Amino acid sequence: MPTMEWAWLIPVLSFAAFPIIAIGGKFLPGKGSFLAILAIAAGFVLFWFVAIDRIRLGASGVDFFTQRWFEAGSVTLSWGMIIDPLTIVMLGLVTFVALMIQIYSLSYMKGDSRFGWYFAVHSFFAASMLTLVLADNFLLLYVAWELVGLCSYLLIGFWYERRSAAEAAKKAFVTTRIADVALLVGILLLFKEVGSFSMSDTFREAQALMAGGESLLTSGTATAAAILLFIGAMGKSAQVPFHVWLPDAMEGPTPVSALIHAATMVVAGVFLVARAFPLFQASPDALLIVASVGLVTTLVAATMALVATDLKRILAYSTVSHLGLMMLSLGAFGYTAAIFHLLAHGFSKALLFLGAGSVMHGANQTDIRQMGGLRKVMPITALTFAIGALSLGGMPVFAGFWSKDEILLSVLDNRHGVFIALTLVAVFLSALYMARAYFVAFLGDLKEENRKAHESPLFMALPLVLLAVLAAVFGFIALEWTSDFTGIGSFLFYDKPHGFEFNVALGVGSTAITVAAFALAWAAYRTGALSLTPFKRGFFPLIKLAENGYFFDHLYQWTIDRLVLVFSGFIAWFDRVVVNDAGVDGPANSVRHSSFSLRRHVTGRVYNYALGMVVGAVGVAVAWWALVLGR
Repeated sequence: MPTMEWAWLIPVLSFAAFPIIAIGGKFLPGKGSFLAILAIAAGFVLFWFVAIDRIRLGASGVDFFTQRWFEAGSVTLSWGMIIDPLTIVMLGLVTFVALMIQIYSLSYMKGDSRFGWYFAVHSFFAASMLTLVLADNFLLLYVAWELVGLCSYLLIGFWYERRSAAEAAKKAFVTTRIADVALLVGILLLFKEVGSFSMSDTFREAQALMAGGESLLTSGTATAAAILLFIGAMGKSAQVPFHVWLPDAMEGPTPVSALIHAATMVVAGVFLVARAFPLFQASPDALLIVASVGLVTTLVAATMALVATDLKRILAYSTVSHLGLMMLSLGAFGYTAAIFHLLAHGFSKALLFLGAGSVMHGANQTDIRQMGGLRKVMPITALTFAIGALSLGGMPVFAGFWSKDEILLSVLDNRHGVFIALTLVAVFLSALYMARAYFVAFLGDLKEENRKAHESPLFMALPLVLLAVLAAVFGFIALEWTSDFTGIGSFLFYDKPHGFEFNVALGVGSTAITVAAFALAWAAYRTGALSLTPFKRGFFPLIKLAENGYFFDHLYQWTIDRLVLVFSGFIAWFDRVVVNDAGVDGPANSVRHSSFSLRRHVTGRVYNYALGMVVGAVGVAVAWWALVLGR
């Protein structure tokens, strides 16, 4: 039996840990935290066996392992796994990052009254994402998709006694549920046309359509289904205009933010588009929409990150921006580049969020304006955070540089010149806000209130170091190392394998832009050689717009207050007065009143009944006499 067939154990181990910790955690050592860590660690070990087995068989092709669930008429529903390079890299990302975050959480969450519950839901979250990654049919994917949303609600609102956390959890849940409706409709549309939830059947029809052969799908249906799936992905991956939930999700514990932003919920949307890429490729219009939404998202979020002052919010907007970059890459046929960046971003963003948690733990600060000079008292945190910032800023030779370069090349080759020009603007802004966050928080003079800040304990520092190593060197997998491995493109690809491609002009240009952004940030925020006052005056309206999140939240609140609540109030009145009072209660009340009136003759007294019979008899006699005389 191939080792790959044991991939189902990877999520099952964490699923099994959830009820054990949730129910009996208080009776276990460490309130069950060790069980959660052992489960995800075992999953990480199993990942290597599955990956090695898959690599040994070659990168081409897809392996399916399916178990029939039940039949409903002519439809057979099943649970199954798809094992391909996309699955492998996602399994590695989720298990490793989740393991690092759980180890980190041992110290960060120490002393919390719901310590065991935290690790229970954490295991459930990781297991749900792993199931989503492995799913071989849209029905199972949707079940896992909703479980991921449920877990995010529980973890974002973990400290539910704080109103802000409770509201943020509801906001995330409701916003993503709206998009999930579109995803469900898209899945049902594909089921109606193809007659199966199977991804392999659906993608086979999509490829037949693209090749011009006979297919159960029409171009219109493929486009509609792809757009509906993408709307679902927009909700999970916080694409404009569904991005508003993600910054507020910072109300959860910082390790939760790291997990959501690096390896689970928000990357689910990018994964969905990549998984359903055959369907999107059959619809050029849908891919253009993906690219356009991704470009708008990366630019809008980058400007908001540039004016944010809360360290976690800067990182949150950075996540939205880079998710937009991944969607842009997919929309520009850059399948490999998008997933490569997803991996590089995952390691770097987990590092940055855990670094932010280290700052909060050691200095009790989140506002970068209250920081400064922290490298003097938190050297490990400062060094590792710098590596993460350099990686996401796109500085050579860190991981983010290689994946960013591949995305730029895809956009240059497959989209209009406007796309590449605006993408380079996003690259500049990305480097600028990451440099600003690091220079303001960690360099300069140490403020008096931060002199008691301290470095984090071992269980928090070790994950930082390991993630920093990956953020620094992971990008080198883009290069050729052996005759069999000519870069990540020889393993992870959609159409055909390809080695690393480097456009000298584009690479040098993007590097110059990145270096210029870091130099500008150094002059503005470190040495003070560049005054920002003229820029703030000249761009004041745009800055205020970005500081207020382009008023998306205000627009949504106005829409709810002035349209949704007013309309729902009218519907409630119509239901109460017209439907209920007139349509239901009205006839019932008339029958009730009539019956009360009619029952007055039923008195129970014999003389009343005798009188009634006499009156009736006289009436009949009179009527008969009148009829006879009338003749």
